[in-house]
Amino acid sequence: MLCNEHAYVMAVEKLLGVEAPLRARYIRVMFDEITRILAHVFSLGAHGLDLGAMTVFLYCFREREDLFDVYEAVSGARMHAAYYRPGGVYRDLPERMPQYTASRIHDEAAVHELNRNRQGSVLDFIEDFTERFPRCVDEYETLLTENRIWKQRTVGIAVVPPERALALGYTGPMLRGSGVEWDLRKKQPYAVYERMEFDVPVGVNGDCYDRYLVRIEEMRQSNRIIRQCVDWLRTNPGPVMIDNYKIAPPSRVTMKTNMEELIHHFKLFTEGMHVPEGEAYAAVEHPKGEFGVYLVSDGANKPYRMKVRSPSFTHLSSMDELARGHMIADVVAIIGTCEIVFGEIDR
Repeated sequence: MLCNEHAYVMAVEKLLGVEAPLRARYIRVMFDEITRILAHVFSLGAHGLDLGAMTVFLYCFREREDLFDVYEAVSGARMHAAYYRPGGVYRDLPERMPQYTASRIHDEAAVHELNRNRQGSVLDFIEDFTERFPRCVDEYETLLTENRIWKQRTVGIAVVPPERALALGYTGPMLRGSGVEWDLRKKQPYAVYERMEFDVPVGVNGDCYDRYLVRIEEMRQSNRIIRQCVDWLRTNPGPVMIDNYKIAPPSRVTMKTNMEELIHHFKLFTEGMHVPEGEAYAAVEHPKGEFGVYLVSDGANKPYRMKVRSPSFTHLSSMDELARGHMIADVVAIIGTCEIVFGEIDR
């Protein structure tokens, strides 16, 4: 979700000719990688469930709920956060992580244990997550990586050679699973990815199993990036939104004490921002591949044209080719390895 937002706000910022503050760019990168883990644990859990492995679904959703709590802490929404804004992010990271309260389901002792890692700030909670998440990925691998039934369902299924993957327009894990080391975070860095240390995993055989292994390693690398962002954000305070009141609203304090800021606030929330004429394309390394937004502005307060390039649409279009020669039961394994989300396709 936030990766989608990132592509959109980057396209708007290109048209406006502005750049978000450095701290906001670090926060964006951190939440992009949190979103990557969210997407991959959902994909892995659902794929496992489709192929008969029920336990991994429960394990994956354990971590997914923790990360949704972080989404909710910064934005108030668990999924569609609207946290990124043109010019920065909605607000800085809160100093307090929301906590559970006692109920008929969880008594005081159970709640105390649930809140054990929620005593500090949101940044403290994310840091604690980065310390325990590698062990969680180890658990996923214990359940699946050498599981003979999992390998029977995925090894040698839907093999895509690197040349064909490129011809089909694959991006993300679908392309890297075929052995092509293409990642926008490395090849066309945006935000602060050029400052991050991480590896780009690639497959060898281009089958469902290799794409699974790529996503597993991507989760470990995302965890590594998140930790680097946490360390930087701890020691580098600063603004998280530009101070141009044509783009970002003034603070509530100044809005209530100064007429000019009140007018800016009123104009921004009734009309929106006016973006200069022009066109721009911005793309991010979405968990599923290259997610791009093409914007055309005629100078008004709404886009004249907006086209979204979603990776799932491209990957789904190759289902017929991938499934030929396989069993009908293999179609489930193939559509799972494509990490399809139909909301991203049927727009």
